[in-house]
Amino acid sequence: MKNNQQHHHNHKDHMEHNFNEHEPRHKHEEYDNHTHHGHHEVQVEEGLHDHHGHHDHSGGGHEHHHHGNFKELFLKSLPLGIIILLLSPMMGITLPFQFTFPYSDIIVSILSSILLIYGGRPFYQGALEEFKQKAPGMMSLVSLGISVSYLYSIYAVVAKYLTGEHVMDFFFEFASLILIMLLGHWIEMKAIGEAGDAQQALAELLPKDAHVVLDDDSIDTRPVSELKVGDIVRVQAGENVPADGIIKRGESRVNEALLTGESKPVEKKVGEEVIGGSTNGEGVLYVEVQETGDKSFISQVQSLIGQAQNQPSRAENIANKVAGWLFYIAVIAAVIAFIYWMLTTDVQTAIIFMVTTLVIACPHALGLAIPLVVARSTSLGASRGLLVKDREALELATNADVMILDKTGTLTTGEFKVLNVDLLSDHYTKEEVIALMAGIEGGSSHPIAQSIIRHAEQQGVTPVAFDSIDVISGAGVKGEANGHRYELISQKAFGQNLDIDVPKGATLSILVDNGQAIGAVALGDELKPSSKELIQVLKEQGITPLMATGDNEKAAQGAAEALGIEYKANQSPQDKYDLVEEFKRQGQTVIMVGDGVNDAPSLALADVGIAVGAGTQVALDSADVVLMQSDPGDIESFIELANNTTNKMKQNLVWGAGYNFLAIPIAAGILAPFGITLSPAVGAVLMSLSTVIVAINAVTLKLDKK
Repeated sequence: MKNNQQHHHNHKDHMEHNFNEHEPRHKHEEYDNHTHHGHHEVQVEEGLHDHHGHHDHSGGGHEHHHHGNFKELFLKSLPLGIIILLLSPMMGITLPFQFTFPYSDIIVSILSSILLIYGGRPFYQGALEEFKQKAPGMMSLVSLGISVSYLYSIYAVVAKYLTGEHVMDFFFEFASLILIMLLGHWIEMKAIGEAGDAQQALAELLPKDAHVVLDDDSIDTRPVSELKVGDIVRVQAGENVPADGIIKRGESRVNEALLTGESKPVEKKVGEEVIGGSTNGEGVLYVEVQETGDKSFISQVQSLIGQAQNQPSRAENIANKVAGWLFYIAVIAAVIAFIYWMLTTDVQTAIIFMVTTLVIACPHALGLAIPLVVARSTSLGASRGLLVKDREALELATNADVMILDKTGTLTTGEFKVLNVDLLSDHYTKEEVIALMAGIEGGSSHPIAQSIIRHAEQQGVTPVAFDSIDVISGAGVKGEANGHRYELISQKAFGQNLDIDVPKGATLSILVDNGQAIGAVALGDELKPSSKELIQVLKEQGITPLMATGDNEKAAQGAAEALGIEYKANQSPQDKYDLVEEFKRQGQTVIMVGDGVNDAPSLALADVGIAVGAGTQVALDSADVVLMQSDPGDIESFIELANNTTNKMKQNLVWGAGYNFLAIPIAAGILAPFGITLSPAVGAVLMSLSTVIVAINAVTLKLDKK
């Protein structure tokens, strides 16, 4: 398959995928590894931007990613925060590094007001969204904590100057909470990296121009976006077909691997359809345009991806749940405490108990519990060639039921090559047979020929020089060398059964000397070495593997039998999308692994989308996880990483929030009748301790040595 690939780097006429997914013949499927990423200097045509509301497919858990840049927010808030921390005693206790001076509390009040508006903004925006969804979580809890500590502290300062009474303020807690939360979000965002825009990447696959043939046979070069149905376009050798159409003149071999996952170029004659985005081989084609705009494949894939990204994520986002419970518990405990203490003592005491309860509820440790684990997890993943773009993928992967795997380029190498050569005669050595095969195929650009010639080169075999070579139409080639008449023909043309082991799904060609078979060569797409082991691991983990490919039945069956898994062949992007949707409807958690534009919609729709790094930019942008080394074996590491990370997150939530759950009732004064109240100092120490435990626990996340 690599033979026709040099043209792929002809960026100017880089590919347009205009293909209609309803044609039964072309199933648009896996890509091959060469259409590397979206560095084509292609102007994105304006017409393609109707689908561009790029939706974050992670639903509820990630709204905060949109509220400004946390790095900038944190670094700009830091100086303000440090001054506040230096000038405000911690819960009424002056720490060794702190100092105050007359009116320092007024300076602190002004700085805190600025910090509230600047540093607190993303939390209020997040809280607003949580309330709109009627699901208060982390953002609501943080907003509650900073609002209460700020308002009460301002009241304390005002009271001090107006009435002279000393009221304890919470400026220290207010500033430390904002700084820790901003830091936590920054750590997490830095770890996760930005989600790519798959629809944008699709649009960038379009070539700029097409060569339209006018009535007087002159050529007019115009933008692809201006093509109309019925236009005749000329496609030179090595160029990409600019739109779906039918061949009017010329014949050639067209490499459709990008679109269909078929691992060898397909012969095309007059009257046959070609798909926009496929690469023309050595002939010149004149194509009548059949589909443009919304009907083209690229638009259909775009709308499928858009549809997928609108689906809410099914991750539970445990941290947010815990924060939600804390929010309710804190509010209820604070209200009860306020009413109880107001009835038994005075308003002043009641307010203090209420405020202490709400401030204690705010989880400093919880703010770092998850981000620190995510940061550790992503760096561990990166060392194994895993790029995790969405932390929810880790959580969802732990409950996976089904893994749908693409074939070409994912489980197999995606290259059409010599799998083995069999010797069928005592009169020749294996080297001689390879030399004859390479010699007889010498002048051909056919994919089988190219693979054999490349195989001979790798084996260090010099091809035999033939005196004459002719094509046998529909069967192969024949030629003369050293007084012998040789033929290299298909098994079908040879017509006799040979006693040799042909790899499943491979194409067999037979070398014949004066009617006698002397050698055979099997060509095909081979499985990657780690594919078998991966299937084994999936079965042990109780995840059902299923191969879905756009390749033909024979090739699909070969790969599936070798791996011992179920398969579906001839799958279009729509078929794959429907497959994922069907599993999800049955309540199954689905992981999808793929590498092509045709996999992009299902990668976006699956609970966890894993893209093979050597695949297309569109696939990489649609996925939650990228296998940088394109090795299926790395999927095992990902599942292990997901399990270990999720366990660590849960442990950290226990350490981070457990303290808050215990401290809330004590802060509310539940043990006051026994003379036990949570002195703010002890509260502060416990809070710092739970933060330290969480940090140390996160660092201990590990993966087994490979």
